[in-house]
Amino acid sequence: MNNEILNGKKHIHFIGIGGSGMYPLAQILHAKGYYLTGSDNNETETLQAVRDMGIPVMLGQRAENIEGADLIVHTAAIMADNPELIAAKASGVPVLERSDLLGLVTSWYDNAICVAGTHGKTTTTSMVTQALYTAGIDLSAFIGGKLPCIGGSGRSGSSDIMTCEACEFVDTFLKLYPDVAVLLNIDADHLDYFGTVENIIKSFRKFSENTTKAIIYNGDDANTCKAVEGISGKDMISYGLTDKNDYYAADIRRVSGLETHFTVMYQGRALGQITLHVAGEHNILNALAAAAAALYVGADFASVAKGLEEFRGAGRRFDKKGEACGITLVDDYAHHPTELTATLKAAMQMPFREVWAVFQPFTYTRTEQHLEEFAESLSIPTHAVLTDIMGGREKNTTPIFTRQLAEKIPGCIWFPQDESMPDSCDERKYANFQQVCDYVTEHAQPGDLVLTMGCGDVNKVNKMILEALKKKEEKTCK
Repeated sequence: MNNEILNGKKHIHFIGIGGSGMYPLAQILHAKGYYLTGSDNNETETLQAVRDMGIPVMLGQRAENIEGADLIVHTAAIMADNPELIAAKASGVPVLERSDLLGLVTSWYDNAICVAGTHGKTTTTSMVTQALYTAGIDLSAFIGGKLPCIGGSGRSGSSDIMTCEACEFVDTFLKLYPDVAVLLNIDADHLDYFGTVENIIKSFRKFSENTTKAIIYNGDDANTCKAVEGISGKDMISYGLTDKNDYYAADIRRVSGLETHFTVMYQGRALGQITLHVAGEHNILNALAAAAAALYVGADFASVAKGLEEFRGAGRRFDKKGEACGITLVDDYAHHPTELTATLKAAMQMPFREVWAVFQPFTYTRTEQHLEEFAESLSIPTHAVLTDIMGGREKNTTPIFTRQLAEKIPGCIWFPQDESMPDSCDERKYANFQQVCDYVTEHAQPGDLVLTMGCGDVNKVNKMILEALKKKEEKTCK
């Protein structure tokens, strides 16, 4: 890509500006002084946050939205027949896919920490960001979820340090310019693109080879070790739960609920204690990776420990939304069986009466390819409730429907749907969400945890349930 493409540009237009990968870029470029406009199809909290920055946003995607722009950026999710994208490509104005622009941004920094892995990218990138921010480093950041300490998902700072979530989907992370690569894990996902786990490992190896300074990798994950095997000319730093790694956790003590204490060890020497307020063994690993990365670029351990103790999760990562009628509502981005298993096992260890998992499957190919694994994961909670599948960028060609997953989960609750209607139909989706909301509101009891899960818009169900429970609570009090 032409790294000079931003030269002389003043007005950048974002098609799909409310997306999780667009919002942080908008925050960074807005802070750099560019004039931004944007469009999106659905009203969301993120879209309002963009407006609050003073960026004009058009609801609905139309050809006239691009008027005046001298650079146009779009998400990979925008379909080729989108009228705004068609107009952009016919305009003669340069058009970039979001990942190309992100790659360019990472090239501006001498210490770009790029966090990759099938699971845990957003949480770990947020942890590194919080640790560095707490250490007083004026860093830049690109995160796939909102982090309260930086006021959003993106940040533009004056130092040469940037933290960046590096997504492997369709090899987008190969467009980045990583100086420090953090490799969390490699699992079977996005097989509609990669085909096999071996191909995923090959892509992670290319990503590692593109890294200029250091590779911080999970030494307990076999696929990750395979990806970095034989790489030389960089600092190779391993982390994990066993003492064969450079960084490892010792004296792990789970106090209660979300609180965990452990000692960070480096090559047999104790650096100090970490207190975490996010649950699960996977988050101990994430914290070790974050600590290793922050220490590598110059943060002191006391600041790292303080930042990790203050960390309460990124947006949509075991994100507590509220309580009503004695019921706790949490929203989580987990959308792969491995992520569901880790989150639900952690939830079941917490002091709740019963755990409700409200899951929205995302993409038909993932649902079909991991049907048995999803069923196994969703058998962990006390109750599983499913929404319709959200197709996202895909069409249901197989076809596959929620009922095929629900039938494999003992006691699963789901609602028969008109399978002749497209899942993109707003009327169908709202009716389905309302059915789920009504059922959970009626059957959940005081002391229960209701956990909405998925990377689509299942967070809307969380909001609906919380509002319904609050109304129920108000009636009880009167």
